[in-house]
Amino acid sequence: MELKGKERQFFKKEAHSLKPIFQIGKGGLSEEMIHQIQNAVEKRELIKVTLLQNTLEEPQEAAETIAEATGSTIIQVIGHTIVLYKEAR
Repeated sequence: MELKGKERQFFKKEAHSLKPIFQIGKGGLSEEMIHQIQNAVEKRELIKVTLLQNTLEEPQEAAETIAEATGSTIIQVIGHTIVLYKEAR
């Protein structure tokens, strides 16, 4: 799903006050974690994921992997924080 500039800006604003609900550590992205992220993004629509300092994952690559696996849209990758959106059904 491709978002327009105004929509993306709105979601960035909404995500600013959110706390990250997932942390990716040295274990990296597992199938179980991706499944949990998928469940969360389907229920909440907008979530934040943080990559810890000890992870071997690159933030942009991790965001793309998660977005592809969950069918969500990357709103923003800034530092070690990923913001994802998926429209509720």
